Amino acid sequence: MNELDARPQAGDTVRSAPRGGGVRAKGLGGNSVGLMGSAVIGISTVAPVYCLTSTLGSTAGEVGLQMPAVFLAGFLPMLLVAFAYRELNRVMPDCGTSFTWTVKAFGPRIGWMCGWGLVIATIIVLSNLAGVATSYFWLLAGEITGSESVAALDDSKPVHILTCLVLIAIATAISYRGMTATKDVQYALVGLQLLVLAVFVAMALGKADSFATSMSFSWSWMNPFAVQSFAAFTAGLSLSIFMYWGWDACLTANEETVGSTKTPGRAALIAMVVLVGSYLATGIAAQMAVGSGDVGLGLANPETSDNVFAALAGPVMGPVLGILLFVAVLASAAASLQTTFIPVARTVLAMSSYEALPASYARVHPRFKTPGRATVIAGLATGAFYTVMTLVSEHVLVDTIYALGLMICFYYALTAFACAWYFRKELFRSTRDLVFKGVFPLLGGALLAAVFAKTLHDMWNPAYGSGSSVLGMGSVFVIGVGLLLLGVVLMLVMQRRSPAFFRGEVLTKETPSLVMTD
Repeated sequence: MNELDARPQAGDTVRSAPRGGGVRAKGLGGNSVGLMGSAVIGISTVAPVYCLTSTLGSTAGEVGLQMPAVFLAGFLPMLLVAFAYRELNRVMPDCGTSFTWTVKAFGPRIGWMCGWGLVIATIIVLSNLAGVATSYFWLLAGEITGSESVAALDDSKPVHILTCLVLIAIATAISYRGMTATKDVQYALVGLQLLVLAVFVAMALGKADSFATSMSFSWSWMNPFAVQSFAAFTAGLSLSIFMYWGWDACLTANEETVGSTKTPGRAALIAMVVLVGSYLATGIAAQMAVGSGDVGLGLANPETSDNVFAALAGPVMGPVLGILLFVAVLASAAASLQTTFIPVARTVLAMSSYEALPASYARVHPRFKTPGRATVIAGLATGAFYTVMTLVSEHVLVDTIYALGLMICFYYALTAFACAWYFRKELFRSTRDLVFKGVFPLLGGALLAAVFAKTLHDMWNPAYGSGSSVLGMGSVFVIGVGLLLLGVVLMLVMQRRSPAFFRGEVLTKETPSLVMTD
Protein backbone atom coordinates (compact mmCIF):
# COMPACT_ATOMS: atom_id res chain seq x y z
CA MET A 1 0.00 0.00 0.00
CA ASN A 2 1.32 3.43 -0.96
CA GLU A 3 1.41 6.02 1.81
CA LEU A 4 1.34 8.95 -0.55
CA ASP A 5 -2.37 9.74 -0.49
CA ALA A 6 -3.13 11.63 2.71
CA ARG A 7 -6.63 10.23 2.98
CA PRO A 8 -7.60 6.74 4.14
CA GLN A 9 -8.50 4.39 1.29
CA ALA A 10 -10.59 1.24 1.36
CA GLY A 11 -8.69 -1.46 3.20
CA ASP A 12 -6.27 0.93 4.92
CA THR A 13 -5.65 0.69 8.62
CA VAL A 14 -5.72 3.96 10.49
CA ARG A 15 -4.20 4.12 13.94
CA SER A 16 -3.87 6.95 16.39
CA ALA A 17 -0.39 8.28 16.99
CA PRO A 18 0.84 8.68 20.56
CA ARG A 19 0.40 12.44 20.43
CA GLY A 20 -3.03 14.05 20.19
CA GLY A 21 -2.00 16.99 18.05
CA GLY A 22 -4.25 16.15 15.16
CA VAL A 23 -1.54 15.73 12.54
CA ARG A 24 -2.35 13.53 9.57
CA ALA A 25 0.47 11.76 7.72
CA LYS A 26 0.65 13.18 4.21
CA GLY A 27 3.51 11.22 2.67
CA LEU A 28 6.09 14.02 2.69
CA GLY A 29 9.77 13.11 2.95
CA GLY A 30 10.57 13.14 6.67
CA ASN A 31 13.95 14.09 8.15
CA SER A 32 15.03 15.86 4.95
CA VAL A 33 16.08 19.13 6.63
CA GLY A 34 18.01 19.92 9.81
CA LEU A 35 18.21 23.06 11.94
CA MET A 36 20.62 24.94 9.66
CA GLY A 37 18.78 23.96 6.49
CA SER A 38 15.47 25.04 7.99
CA ALA A 39 16.89 28.42 9.06
CA VAL A 40 18.38 28.93 5.60
CA ILE A 41 15.00 28.24 4.00
CA GLY A 42 13.41 30.83 6.29
CA ILE A 43 16.02 33.47 5.43
CA SER A 44 15.84 32.68 1.74
CA THR A 45 12.05 33.00 1.59
CA VAL A 46 12.28 36.49 3.08
CA ALA A 47 14.85 37.48 0.39
CA PRO A 48 16.80 40.01 2.49
CA VAL A 49 18.81 41.62 -0.32
CA TYR A 50 15.74 42.04 -2.50
CA CYS A 51 13.74 43.46 0.44
CA LEU A 52 16.49 45.95 1.23
CA THR A 53 16.90 47.25 -2.32
CA SER A 54 13.15 47.66 -2.79
CA THR A 55 12.21 49.12 0.62
CA LEU A 56 15.23 51.02 2.00
CA GLY A 57 14.34 54.05 -0.08
CA SER A 58 10.59 53.85 0.51
CA THR A 59 11.05 53.49 4.27
CA ALA A 60 13.52 56.38 4.39
CA GLY A 61 11.01 58.45 2.42
CA GLU A 62 8.33 57.78 5.03
CA VAL A 63 10.27 58.04 8.31
CA GLY A 64 13.56 59.73 7.37
CA LEU A 65 16.48 59.11 9.72
CA GLN A 66 14.36 56.87 11.96
CA MET A 67 14.51 54.05 9.41
CA PRO A 68 16.60 51.77 11.72
CA ALA A 69 14.09 52.34 14.53
CA VAL A 70 11.22 51.34 12.26
CA PHE A 71 13.12 48.19 11.25
CA LEU A 72 13.23 47.30 14.94
CA ALA A 73 9.56 48.20 15.40
CA GLY A 74 8.58 45.87 12.55
CA PHE A 75 10.70 43.12 14.06
CA LEU A 76 8.83 43.21 17.40
CA PRO A 77 5.38 41.94 16.28
CA MET A 78 7.01 39.37 14.00
CA LEU A 79 9.11 38.05 16.90
CA LEU A 80 6.05 37.82 19.14
CA VAL A 81 4.14 35.95 16.43
CA ALA A 82 7.14 33.67 15.91
CA PHE A 83 6.79 32.57 19.54
CA ALA A 84 3.15 31.70 18.82
CA TYR A 85 4.19 29.60 15.84
CA ARG A 86 6.81 27.84 17.94
CA GLU A 87 4.35 26.90 20.68
CA LEU A 88 1.68 25.68 18.25
CA ASN A 89 4.22 23.67 16.27
CA ARG A 90 5.35 21.86 19.41
CA VAL A 91 1.97 20.18 19.79
CA MET A 92 0.84 20.22 16.13
CA PRO A 93 3.79 19.91 13.70
CA ASP A 94 1.51 20.04 10.68
CA CYS A 95 2.56 21.46 7.30
CA GLY A 96 -0.78 23.30 7.18
CA THR A 97 0.49 25.57 10.01
CA SER A 98 -1.78 28.64 10.13
CA PHE A 99 -4.67 26.83 8.44
CA THR A 100 -4.56 23.76 10.67
CA TRP A 101 -3.97 25.68 13.88
CA THR A 102 -6.73 28.26 13.36
CA VAL A 103 -9.21 25.54 12.40
CA LYS A 104 -8.45 23.78 15.67
CA ALA A 105 -8.74 27.01 17.64
CA PHE A 106 -11.60 28.87 15.93
CA GLY A 107 -13.34 26.40 13.64
CA PRO A 108 -13.34 25.55 9.93
CA ARG A 109 -14.48 28.86 8.41
CA ILE A 110 -12.00 31.16 10.13
CA GLY A 111 -9.32 28.53 9.56
CA TRP A 112 -10.15 28.28 5.86
CA MET A 113 -9.90 32.05 5.44
CA CYS A 114 -6.59 32.08 7.32
CA GLY A 115 -5.26 29.46 4.92
CA TRP A 116 -6.56 31.49 1.99
CA GLY A 117 -4.78 34.58 3.28
CA LEU A 118 -1.49 32.69 3.32
CA VAL A 119 -2.03 31.21 -0.14
CA ILE A 120 -3.00 34.45 -1.89
CA ALA A 121 -0.24 36.42 -0.15
CA THR A 122 2.27 33.86 -1.38
CA ILE A 123 0.98 33.97 -4.95
CA ILE A 124 1.36 37.77 -4.94
CA VAL A 125 4.90 37.52 -3.57
CA LEU A 126 5.86 34.81 -6.06
CA SER A 127 4.64 37.00 -8.92
CA ASN A 128 6.57 40.01 -7.66
CA LEU A 129 9.74 37.98 -7.06
CA ALA A 130 9.60 36.57 -10.57
CA GLY A 131 9.27 40.07 -11.99
CA VAL A 132 12.20 41.37 -9.94
CA ALA A 133 14.38 38.39 -10.85
CA THR A 134 13.58 38.99 -14.50
CA SER A 135 14.47 42.69 -14.34
CA TYR A 136 17.76 41.99 -12.57
CA PHE A 137 18.59 39.20 -14.99
CA TRP A 138 18.53 41.60 -17.92
CA LEU A 139 20.13 44.39 -15.88
CA LEU A 140 23.00 42.07 -14.95
CA ALA A 141 23.28 40.85 -18.53
CA GLY A 142 23.58 44.46 -19.63
CA GLU A 143 26.28 45.16 -17.03
CA ILE A 144 28.32 42.10 -17.99
CA THR A 145 28.09 42.72 -21.73
CA GLY A 146 28.40 46.47 -21.40
CA SER A 147 25.42 46.80 -23.72
CA GLU A 148 22.53 49.12 -22.93
CA SER A 149 20.47 47.43 -25.63
CA VAL A 150 20.72 44.10 -23.77
CA ALA A 151 19.59 45.72 -20.50
CA ALA A 152 16.78 47.43 -22.40
CA LEU A 153 15.29 44.06 -23.36
CA ASP A 154 13.53 44.11 -20.00
CA ASP A 155 11.45 47.04 -21.28
CA SER A 156 9.89 44.76 -23.89
CA LYS A 157 6.75 43.23 -22.39
CA PRO A 158 6.90 40.02 -24.47
CA VAL A 159 10.57 39.44 -23.55
CA HIS A 160 9.96 40.33 -19.91
CA ILE A 161 6.94 38.04 -19.56
CA LEU A 162 8.62 35.14 -21.38
CA THR A 163 11.75 35.41 -19.20
CA CYS A 164 9.58 35.64 -16.10
CA LEU A 165 7.67 32.47 -17.05
CA VAL A 166 10.94 30.60 -17.66
CA LEU A 167 12.23 31.57 -14.20
CA ILE A 168 8.93 30.50 -12.60
CA ALA A 169 9.15 27.15 -14.42
CA ILE A 170 12.73 26.58 -13.19
CA ALA A 171 11.80 27.45 -9.59
CA THR A 172 8.75 25.18 -9.77
CA ALA A 173 10.87 22.29 -11.08
CA ILE A 174 13.43 22.63 -8.26
CA SER A 175 10.69 22.75 -5.61
CA TYR A 176 8.99 19.78 -7.27
CA ARG A 177 12.13 17.67 -6.84
CA GLY A 178 12.02 17.87 -3.06
CA MET A 179 13.48 19.46 0.02
CA THR A 180 16.99 18.05 -0.50
CA ALA A 181 17.34 19.77 -3.88
CA THR A 182 15.84 22.93 -2.42
CA LYS A 183 18.20 22.93 0.55
CA ASP A 184 21.36 22.42 -1.54
CA VAL A 185 20.51 25.32 -3.85
CA GLN A 186 19.64 27.58 -0.93
CA TYR A 187 22.90 27.14 0.96
CA ALA A 188 24.77 28.67 -1.97
CA LEU A 189 22.30 31.46 -2.73
CA VAL A 190 21.77 32.57 0.89
CA GLY A 191 25.50 32.41 1.59
CA LEU A 192 26.14 34.65 -1.42
CA GLN A 193 23.51 37.17 -0.27
CA LEU A 194 24.86 37.51 3.26
CA LEU A 195 28.47 37.70 2.07
CA VAL A 196 27.74 40.49 -0.42
CA LEU A 197 25.70 42.36 2.19
CA ALA A 198 28.64 42.17 4.60
CA VAL A 199 30.99 43.57 1.92
CA PHE A 200 28.51 46.36 1.12
CA VAL A 201 28.16 47.31 4.80
CA ALA A 202 31.93 47.39 5.29
CA MET A 203 32.50 49.52 2.18
CA ALA A 204 29.59 51.86 2.98
CA LEU A 205 30.98 52.46 6.46
CA GLY A 206 34.37 53.12 4.91
CA LYS A 207 32.81 55.83 2.73
CA ALA A 208 30.71 57.41 5.46
CA ASP A 209 32.18 60.85 4.74
CA SER A 210 32.85 60.51 1.01
CA PHE A 211 29.62 61.95 -0.41
CA ALA A 212 27.88 65.29 -0.10
CA THR A 213 24.91 63.61 1.59
CA SER A 214 26.96 61.49 4.06
CA MET A 215 25.96 61.64 7.73
CA SER A 216 27.45 60.76 11.11
CA PHE A 217 25.75 58.05 13.14
CA SER A 218 23.36 59.19 15.86
CA TRP A 219 21.57 57.13 18.48
CA SER A 220 18.47 59.21 17.73
CA TRP A 221 18.08 57.08 14.60
CA MET A 222 16.96 54.28 16.92
CA ASN A 223 14.12 56.33 18.45
CA PRO A 224 10.74 55.49 16.83
CA PHE A 225 9.05 58.35 18.69
CA ALA A 226 11.06 60.85 16.65
CA VAL A 227 9.10 60.02 13.48
CA GLN A 228 7.30 63.18 12.34
CA SER A 229 3.76 61.73 12.41
CA PHE A 230 1.82 58.62 13.35
CA ALA A 231 0.69 58.21 9.74
CA ALA A 232 4.32 58.21 8.58
CA PHE A 233 5.23 55.72 11.31
CA THR A 234 2.46 53.26 10.36
CA ALA A 235 3.38 53.56 6.67
CA GLY A 236 7.00 52.79 7.50
CA LEU A 237 5.95 50.00 9.88
CA SER A 238 3.88 48.37 7.14
CA LEU A 239 6.92 48.35 4.87
CA SER A 240 9.06 46.97 7.67
CA ILE A 241 6.62 44.13 8.36
CA PHE A 242 6.73 43.19 4.68
CA MET A 243 10.53 42.94 4.96
CA TYR A 244 10.22 40.14 7.54
CA TRP A 245 7.47 38.17 5.83
CA GLY A 246 8.34 34.60 4.87
CA TRP A 247 10.20 33.31 7.94
CA ASP A 248 7.29 30.94 8.60
CA ALA A 249 8.43 28.80 5.65
CA CYS A 250 10.54 27.05 8.32
CA LEU A 251 7.33 25.88 9.95
CA THR A 252 5.53 24.74 6.80
CA ALA A 253 8.44 22.34 6.21
CA ASN A 254 7.97 20.88 9.70
CA GLU A 255 6.85 17.43 8.56
CA GLU A 256 10.07 17.16 6.52
CA THR A 257 12.36 18.44 9.29
CA VAL A 258 14.48 16.48 11.76
CA GLY A 259 12.86 17.00 15.16
CA SER A 260 9.64 18.39 13.71
CA THR A 261 8.22 19.57 17.03
CA LYS A 262 11.20 21.73 18.06
CA THR A 263 13.60 22.35 15.15
CA PRO A 264 11.30 24.52 12.95
CA GLY A 265 10.52 26.92 15.81
CA ARG A 266 14.19 27.29 16.65
CA ALA A 267 15.04 27.80 12.98
CA ALA A 268 12.43 30.56 12.69
CA LEU A 269 13.95 32.44 15.63
CA ILE A 270 17.46 32.06 14.17
CA ALA A 271 16.21 33.40 10.83
CA MET A 272 14.57 36.38 12.53
CA VAL A 273 17.77 37.31 14.38
CA VAL A 274 19.86 37.07 11.19
CA LEU A 275 17.33 39.22 9.34
CA VAL A 276 17.05 42.01 11.89
CA GLY A 277 20.84 42.12 12.21
CA SER A 278 21.27 42.33 8.44
CA TYR A 279 18.63 45.03 8.10
CA LEU A 280 19.98 47.20 10.90
CA ALA A 281 23.59 46.93 9.73
CA THR A 282 22.71 47.69 6.11
CA GLY A 283 20.28 50.49 6.94
CA ILE A 284 22.68 52.27 9.27
CA ALA A 285 25.67 51.86 6.92
CA ALA A 286 23.71 53.09 3.89
CA GLN A 287 22.35 56.04 5.83
CA MET A 288 25.82 57.00 7.02
CA ALA A 289 27.19 56.75 3.50
CA VAL A 290 24.54 58.63 1.51
CA GLY A 291 21.95 59.93 3.99
CA SER A 292 18.18 59.58 3.82
CA GLY A 293 17.44 62.72 1.83
CA ASP A 294 15.58 62.96 -1.46
CA VAL A 295 18.36 64.44 -3.59
CA GLY A 296 21.52 63.00 -5.12
CA LEU A 297 22.40 59.58 -3.74
CA GLY A 298 20.03 60.06 -0.77
CA LEU A 299 18.03 56.92 -0.02
CA ALA A 300 14.68 58.72 -0.41
CA ASN A 301 15.45 60.15 -3.85
CA PRO A 302 12.24 59.28 -5.75
CA GLU A 303 14.22 58.51 -8.90
CA THR A 304 16.13 55.68 -7.20
CA SER A 305 14.17 54.79 -4.06
CA ASP A 306 12.49 51.76 -5.62
CA ASN A 307 15.86 50.15 -6.38
CA VAL A 308 18.47 51.56 -4.01
CA PHE A 309 21.24 49.07 -4.67
CA ALA A 310 21.19 49.74 -8.41
CA ALA A 311 22.01 53.39 -7.60
CA LEU A 312 24.56 52.66 -4.84
CA ALA A 313 26.41 49.70 -6.35
CA GLY A 314 28.89 51.76 -8.37
CA PRO A 315 29.46 54.70 -5.97
CA VAL A 316 29.87 52.52 -2.88
CA MET A 317 31.47 49.32 -4.20
CA GLY A 318 33.06 50.43 -7.46
CA PRO A 319 32.42 49.21 -11.01
CA VAL A 320 33.80 45.68 -10.48
CA LEU A 321 32.54 44.75 -7.01
CA GLY A 322 29.33 46.65 -7.74
CA ILE A 323 28.34 43.88 -10.13
CA LEU A 324 28.27 41.54 -7.12
CA LEU A 325 25.42 43.59 -5.71
CA PHE A 326 23.40 43.03 -8.89
CA VAL A 327 24.22 39.31 -8.64
CA ALA A 328 23.12 39.28 -4.99
CA VAL A 329 19.76 40.89 -5.75
CA LEU A 330 19.17 38.43 -8.59
CA ALA A 331 20.20 35.53 -6.33
CA SER A 332 17.95 36.84 -3.56
CA ALA A 333 14.87 37.07 -5.76
CA ALA A 334 15.60 33.74 -7.47
CA ALA A 335 16.23 31.95 -4.16
CA SER A 336 13.07 33.31 -2.60
CA LEU A 337 11.10 32.53 -5.75
CA GLN A 338 12.06 28.90 -5.29
CA THR A 339 11.55 28.54 -1.52
CA THR A 340 8.31 30.52 -1.46
CA PHE A 341 6.70 27.54 -3.19
CA ILE A 342 7.19 25.62 0.06
CA PRO A 343 4.50 27.33 2.19
CA VAL A 344 1.87 27.64 -0.53
CA ALA A 345 2.22 24.06 -1.78
CA ARG A 346 2.20 22.54 1.69
CA THR A 347 -0.69 24.67 2.89
CA VAL A 348 -2.72 23.58 -0.12
CA LEU A 349 -1.68 19.97 0.55
CA ALA A 350 -2.89 20.20 4.14
CA MET A 351 -6.15 21.89 3.17
CA SER A 352 -6.79 19.11 0.66
CA SER A 353 -5.80 16.39 3.14
CA TYR A 354 -8.41 17.69 5.58
CA GLU A 355 -11.04 17.97 2.79
CA ALA A 356 -11.03 21.79 2.70
CA LEU A 357 -9.91 21.71 -0.97
CA PRO A 358 -10.36 19.15 -3.78
CA ALA A 359 -8.74 15.76 -3.12
CA SER A 360 -6.42 15.95 -6.15
CA TYR A 361 -4.22 18.56 -4.42
CA ALA A 362 -3.31 16.01 -1.73
CA ARG A 363 -1.25 13.94 -4.15
CA VAL A 364 2.40 13.55 -3.18
CA HIS A 365 5.05 12.53 -5.73
CA PRO A 366 6.07 8.89 -5.03
CA ARG A 367 9.79 9.54 -5.66
CA PHE A 368 10.40 13.11 -4.55
CA LYS A 369 7.83 13.01 -1.72
CA THR A 370 6.66 16.56 -2.41
CA PRO A 371 3.14 17.91 -2.99
CA GLY A 372 3.66 17.70 -6.74
CA ARG A 373 0.17 18.69 -7.88
CA ALA A 374 -0.02 21.62 -5.47
CA THR A 375 3.46 22.84 -6.48
CA VAL A 376 2.66 22.77 -10.19
CA ILE A 377 -0.68 24.51 -9.65
CA ALA A 378 1.06 27.21 -7.60
CA GLY A 379 3.55 27.72 -10.42
CA LEU A 380 0.79 27.96 -13.04
CA ALA A 381 -1.22 30.36 -10.87
CA THR A 382 1.84 32.56 -10.34
CA GLY A 383 2.64 32.70 -14.05
CA ALA A 384 -0.96 33.42 -15.00
CA PHE A 385 -1.38 36.06 -12.29
CA TYR A 386 1.79 37.93 -13.25
CA THR A 387 1.06 37.76 -16.97
CA VAL A 388 -2.49 39.08 -16.62
CA MET A 389 -1.52 41.84 -14.19
CA THR A 390 1.39 42.96 -16.39
CA LEU A 391 -0.76 43.06 -19.52
CA VAL A 392 -3.68 44.82 -17.82
CA SER A 393 -1.69 47.60 -16.21
CA GLU A 394 1.58 48.07 -14.37
CA HIS A 395 -0.38 50.21 -11.90
CA VAL A 396 -2.58 47.23 -11.05
CA LEU A 397 0.50 45.08 -10.44
CA VAL A 398 2.02 47.72 -8.15
CA ASP A 399 -1.23 48.10 -6.21
CA THR A 400 -1.50 44.34 -5.81
CA ILE A 401 1.91 44.37 -4.14
CA TYR A 402 0.77 47.19 -1.83
CA ALA A 403 -2.25 45.06 -0.89
CA LEU A 404 0.09 42.30 0.21
CA GLY A 405 0.59 43.87 3.64
CA LEU A 406 -3.12 43.40 4.35
CA MET A 407 -2.90 39.66 3.70
CA ILE A 408 0.24 39.27 5.79
CA CYS A 409 -1.25 41.02 8.84
CA PHE A 410 -4.50 39.10 8.36
CA TYR A 411 -3.18 35.56 8.64
CA TYR A 412 -0.31 36.27 11.04
CA ALA A 413 -2.68 38.00 13.48
CA LEU A 414 -5.22 35.17 13.26
CA THR A 415 -2.50 32.61 13.96
CA ALA A 416 -1.24 34.57 16.97
CA PHE A 417 -4.75 34.82 18.43
CA ALA A 418 -5.28 31.12 17.69
CA CYS A 419 -2.28 30.30 19.88
CA ALA A 420 -3.63 32.17 22.90
CA TRP A 421 -7.11 30.68 22.46
CA TYR A 422 -5.92 27.11 21.84
CA PHE A 423 -3.78 27.14 24.99
CA ARG A 424 -6.18 29.22 27.10
CA LYS A 425 -6.64 26.46 29.69
CA GLU A 426 -2.89 26.07 30.12
CA LEU A 427 -1.90 29.73 30.51
CA PHE A 428 -1.79 29.74 34.30
CA ARG A 429 0.10 26.49 34.75
CA SER A 430 3.42 28.35 34.75
CA THR A 431 4.94 31.75 34.05
CA ARG A 432 6.46 30.39 30.85
CA ASP A 433 3.08 29.23 29.54
CA LEU A 434 1.49 32.56 30.38
CA VAL A 435 4.20 34.56 28.59
CA PHE A 436 4.92 32.44 25.51
CA LYS A 437 1.46 30.97 24.92
CA GLY A 438 -0.60 33.96 26.01
CA VAL A 439 0.97 37.37 26.48
CA PHE A 440 3.42 37.36 23.56
CA PRO A 441 0.97 35.92 20.98
CA LEU A 442 -1.84 38.28 22.08
CA LEU A 443 0.44 41.30 21.94
CA GLY A 444 1.85 40.32 18.55
CA GLY A 445 -1.62 39.63 17.17
CA ALA A 446 -2.98 42.92 18.54
CA LEU A 447 -0.13 44.90 16.96
CA LEU A 448 -0.65 43.27 13.57
CA ALA A 449 -4.43 43.67 13.84
CA ALA A 450 -3.89 47.39 14.48
CA VAL A 451 -1.63 47.66 11.43
CA PHE A 452 -4.28 45.75 9.42
CA ALA A 453 -7.01 48.21 10.47
CA LYS A 454 -4.86 51.29 9.85
CA THR A 455 -3.71 49.97 6.46
CA LEU A 456 -7.30 49.18 5.49
CA HIS A 457 -8.28 52.76 6.38
CA ASP A 458 -5.38 54.27 4.44
CA MET A 459 -6.04 52.07 1.39
CA TRP A 460 -9.44 53.70 0.94
CA ASN A 461 -7.66 56.87 -0.19
CA PRO A 462 -6.87 56.70 -3.93
CA ALA A 463 -3.53 58.39 -3.20
CA TYR A 464 -2.37 55.16 -1.54
CA GLY A 465 -0.25 53.09 -3.92
CA SER A 466 -0.25 54.04 -7.59
CA GLY A 467 -2.94 56.71 -7.14
CA SER A 468 -5.55 54.79 -9.14
CA SER A 469 -9.17 54.59 -8.01
CA VAL A 470 -12.30 52.51 -8.64
CA LEU A 471 -15.66 54.21 -7.99
CA GLY A 472 -13.89 56.69 -5.74
CA MET A 473 -12.14 54.00 -3.69
CA GLY A 474 -8.40 53.44 -3.80
CA SER A 475 -7.50 50.60 -6.13
CA VAL A 476 -5.28 49.07 -3.41
CA PHE A 477 -8.37 48.88 -1.16
CA VAL A 478 -10.41 47.31 -3.94
CA ILE A 479 -7.72 44.72 -4.68
CA GLY A 480 -6.99 43.87 -1.03
CA VAL A 481 -10.60 43.57 0.07
CA GLY A 482 -11.56 41.99 -3.24
CA LEU A 483 -9.01 39.18 -2.81
CA LEU A 484 -10.30 38.48 0.72
CA LEU A 485 -13.90 38.43 -0.57
CA LEU A 486 -12.82 36.07 -3.36
CA GLY A 487 -11.67 33.76 -0.59
CA VAL A 488 -15.13 33.94 0.98
CA VAL A 489 -16.72 32.98 -2.36
CA LEU A 490 -14.37 30.03 -2.83
CA MET A 491 -14.99 28.94 0.74
CA LEU A 492 -18.76 28.89 0.09
CA VAL A 493 -18.16 26.80 -3.03
CA MET A 494 -16.06 24.31 -1.06
CA GLN A 495 -18.68 24.26 1.67
CA ARG A 496 -21.11 22.78 -0.83
CA ARG A 497 -18.53 20.29 -2.15
CA SER A 498 -17.12 19.25 1.22
CA PRO A 499 -19.77 19.81 3.89
CA ALA A 500 -18.13 17.43 6.39
CA PHE A 501 -15.10 19.70 6.86
CA PHE A 502 -17.25 22.77 7.39
CA ARG A 503 -19.47 20.92 9.84
CA GLY A 504 -16.35 20.40 11.94
CA GLU A 505 -16.29 16.64 11.44
CA VAL A 506 -12.85 16.29 9.81
CA LEU A 507 -10.49 18.50 11.79
CA THR A 508 -11.21 19.46 15.39
CA LYS A 509 -9.10 20.13 18.45
CA GLU A 510 -9.60 16.52 19.51
CA THR A 511 -8.70 15.01 16.13
CA PRO A 512 -6.07 12.30 16.79
CA SER A 513 -2.99 11.94 14.64
CA LEU A 514 -3.51 9.55 11.75
CA VAL A 515 -0.73 7.37 10.39
CA MET A 516 -1.27 5.23 7.30
CA THR A 517 -0.23 1.60 7.54
CA ASP A 518 -0.54 -1.40 5.26
